[in-house]
Parts: sequence; C-alpha cells; structure tokens
Amino acid sequence: MPRQLHLGGFQIASHVTHSHAAWRHPGSDPGFLTPEYYHRIGRTLERGTFDFVFFADLLATPTNFGSGIDVSLSRGTQASATLDPSVVAASIAAVTSRLGIAITKSTTYFHPYEVARIFASLDHLSRGRVAWNIVTSLSSAEAVNFGATEHLDHDLRYVRAQEFLETTLALWSSWDADALVQDKANGFFADPDKVHAIHHDGDFFRVQGPLNVPRSPQGRPVLIQAGSSDKGKDFAARWAEAIFEIDPTPEGRRAYYDDVKSRAVNVGRRPEDVKILPSFIPFVAETASIAREKQAFHNELADPISGLITLSVHTNHDFSTYDLDAPVEDIEVSGTQGLFDVARRLSQRDNLTLRDIGKLYAQGVLLPQFVGTASDVADQIEAGFTGGEADGYILSAAQSPGTFDDFVDHVVPELRRRGLFRTEYTSDTLRGHLDLAPVPAHETNVGLVGSR
Repeated sequence: MPRQLHLGGFQIASHVTHSHAAWRHPGSDPGFLTPEYYHRIGRTLERGTFDFVFFADLLATPTNFGSGIDVSLSRGTQASATLDPSVVAASIAAVTSRLGIAITKSTTYFHPYEVARIFASLDHLSRGRVAWNIVTSLSSAEAVNFGATEHLDHDLRYVRAQEFLETTLALWSSWDADALVQDKANGFFADPDKVHAIHHDGDFFRVQGPLNVPRSPQGRPVLIQAGSSDKGKDFAARWAEAIFEIDPTPEGRRAYYDDVKSRAVNVGRRPEDVKILPSFIPFVAETASIAREKQAFHNELADPISGLITLSVHTNHDFSTYDLDAPVEDIEVSGTQGLFDVARRLSQRDNLTLRDIGKLYAQGVLLPQFVGTASDVADQIEAGFTGGEADGYILSAAQSPGTFDDFVDHVVPELRRRGLFRTEYTSDTLRGHLDLAPVPAHETNVGLVGSR
C-alpha cells in the first residue's frame, strides 16, 4: 500500500491554541468551558478520519512578561485560562469511537505513578486510543505553582525525564496481558504470578509498584514528544513514536526531519517508527482570493504584545524590557530553545524586529499558514509529505471549530481523491492508526522503545 498521511488536530483546553487571534474572531465559539465545545471538535475530526486530537498544556497563568498576571489575563493570551486536558480527554472519548486522543503531562511537575495511572485508565476508557505528549515544562511560573523556587535547568530536566519515562514504562508493563482472570466460579480474580513489582530506586524517584491498573488495551499509550533543542531531539529520537514540530520554512522542516530520523537510526530504531508531524494553520475557501482575505482578517486581529507574552513563557525569558523595534537579540534562554532559534533565524533572514516576531507569534506561534482553495492547500500538504518534510501534519485552528469544519469538509476529500489519506478507519486503536507495532503481550522493561 502506498505511504499515506497521518493527521492530527491541535488543541489546548482553552480559548486559544497557537492563534492568539482565535478568541477574538467572530466565528469562534466562546464555549471552551463546556463539554459540547470539545465534543463537536472530536466528532468533526473523527468524521474526517483523523488519527488523533492533540492537547498541549501549560501549568500556570503567564507571569514571565513584566510582572504579575494582569497583562496576560486582560489580553487573553495562551494559558491564561485552561482546563485539565486529561478530564477533557475522557469526555471526548465518551462521544467518539475511533479518534485518538493525545494529552500532555509534565515529567518535571508530576510523578511517574500518577502519570502511569492516568494514562492506563484513559486507555481503558477509550478502548486503546490514548497518547502521552511528554514535556519537561517551560517556565518559572509553573515551578512556583508546584512548590519550587525556580525551574530546573534545561539539561537536568531531560535527565529527570529519562528516569521518569523508564519508571512509567515499567509500571505499564507490571501487569501481564492475561493477569486479570475474573473467574467468578472459583473466586480467582487476578494471577499474582503475572503482576510484578518494579522496585525502582533511582536518582529522582523511588517506586515499588506494581501499578494498580491492569494492563491497558494498547499495552502503553503512544508516546509523543516535541524536542527541538539538541537534548530534546536526542530524547525524542530515542523515545517518541510521534513528534510534534514547529518550523515555518520548508528548508527548516526538511532539516529537522533528516536530523531526527538520523538520530533515531543511531540509537537502533527504524526511521518509520518515528512519525514526524509539523503543524500548520489552514485558510481554505472557494477561491484563493477569498482564502487570502480570511487570512488577512485573522492576522490583523493578532496583537504583538500577546505574542511576546507567550514567547516569554515559552523561552522562560522576559522580553518586556527590550526595544520592540530592534532585531531579536542572540540571548540564552532556559525554556524552549528550538522555538527561539526559529524566531531569531526569521529575524535575521527577513530583517524582522521584535515587534514583528511578536505579531507572528500571536498569529500562530510561528506556524506556517497554508492558504487557498482545497486543492491549493492539498498541494502544499502533498509537497511537504513527498518532499521529505513530514510523515503527516497537525492542523491548528485560526477559529474554532470553523477551521476544522472547513478542512474536513473540503481538504480531506481532496487528499482522499489523491490517494494520500484514508477513506475510513482500518484500526480501533491509535497505535494502529499510526501504523505502529503492537506492544508485546508480556513486555517487560527490557526491549521497550528507546531502551538501552
């Protein structure tokens, strides 16, 4: 069968995602605090046979730009109001039957046992449709919400994440697939010989185990990551089964694709077992000129200060004291290094000021915008897919749920007509949608994805 696209839909359980203009757009539904808001998005993406809906998350109201929370709340920036995605995921799972659901949990501010239990439970309740987006968190504002005085050093966060993931994987494999018996006649519930303590004693965690959730339908959730620094790309190449990427340029996306695939091969993995999925924002209309009008209307709503607030959060660096009309400086940041490198590269290439970068960040956190008719947008997707940029894409909305409706109603049929995308689901699990190998029924912590 010819190679086919994978598609995800990007969400934050919030009023904005990448587009800071989205909450101000007259076409956006303001009901982000209601279950119906997420149910509609989930059903739309399932109607379009998307692989999954993907929930990013931040654990603090932004305080990195200037001081206090007033400016971020008044402008409605990213993470100024956000629900817990694990609860939203359970709600979407209840009204869909095939759509995968990926949610974010931090290895810096949660515990392996807690995360293992949440995802095993969600995998049962969704019948095998869950993924974990693994993050190390971004900012000092998150640190103080969890009792720390400062955010962990960037490299140390990845050392901790390594042990966190090894511990969590061991917990997921602590029940054999046939350990749960439930023999009512003989009163035999579970076979203790097939449930194993993990006895983990490491630098960051001590966990006895076993997990008290029986083995889930997928064995473990799909592992997603978004590493962009050297440390992050090494971590993603070793562990991730799907990688979320942001780069606005085709050459940047091709370089990332080649780099991470090579790193995966270097740690003994097959390149096809690591799906690289850049994100974009589509503007689709009956004609290219109408699509450009939709794009211009959206982009004009974007506020540069809102963008710089989120850039400050993502980099854990305060940009409030910088000259807005000067180029982006070469500075050291402790948050997301890869995104800042992209911002600095764009500033140098296109002679952009910090204000310009703030505007671009508010328009979509540096995501590329694919604009035109359904055929035009499909052309851009196909060019990247066949040109060594991507194994698929993650769609982010300029307005919600309208962007998803337009894409599913118009672009998906065009991708299907070209033979690039499925016409129906052929699997019941997210691991199946992504063409990933099943987890062995009696897997232990030896031989896992990314194990030494």
